[in-house]
Amino acid sequence: MKRPHTLISKILYSSILIAFINCKKEEKKDIEQPHPIATVSAPEGIISIKEASTLYNNYTEHRADIIEQYEQKVRAPEKEFQVGRFVDFDYQTIKDYIAYVDQEAKNAGVEKVTKLRLYFANYPTKGNFPDGKPFVHPRQNSIFIVPTLNKKGEDYAFYIGENGKAELIRDLTMNQINGIGNYRHDETEKSYASIIPTFTLNSSLQTRGTSLALNRGNGGPPPRTDF
Repeated sequence: MKRPHTLISKILYSSILIAFINCKKEEKKDIEQPHPIATVSAPEGIISIKEASTLYNNYTEHRADIIEQYEQKVRAPEKEFQVGRFVDFDYQTIKDYIAYVDQEAKNAGVEKVTKLRLYFANYPTKGNFPDGKPFVHPRQNSIFIVPTLNKKGEDYAFYIGENGKAELIRDLTMNQINGIGNYRHDETEKSYASIIPTFTLNSSLQTRGTSLALNRGNGGPPPRTDF
């Protein structure tokens, strides 16, 4: 006849073993069945590849040739020029930029960042950025991005002032004689003045605040695998 304490030990051991097995099954179940990812609907601005191709070809027909003629005949005839057709940013850079804008805007007391505004831009013939890095694509068109906030029903691009509060870029530039660039109006170039401005870095616009403008993307002729 088995001793009582031996029987109790076996029952206790079996209970512990069953509980351990059930625990492992629950852990495996949790691993095999992760929480479903929420579905994101396509934004209204998504267009078809056909429409994108049409827009790209319109630029080729109505803009690219004019820019190329200007660059080769007026701005720097001695240098070969190929019209840039895109600007791209690393995907992670854009995610980091949005996170940075959200952070700085919140710290500055901005209730809501309303938009990301893309400004058309153009690089100088030669020179460097203020930090000493050279322009990678001299004379090429580019873009820079700034966030906006809403004030009295209007959206305005902003930066973070020296006091840590959001300030409107418009207020910074409104009274500047040259703005952010100079237009050349001599007889040779006046027909092109409305197309491409001659860009110069204006030291009078430098501020001790924090800029939220993003530039320095990659650009160039179209990749052969795209449109």
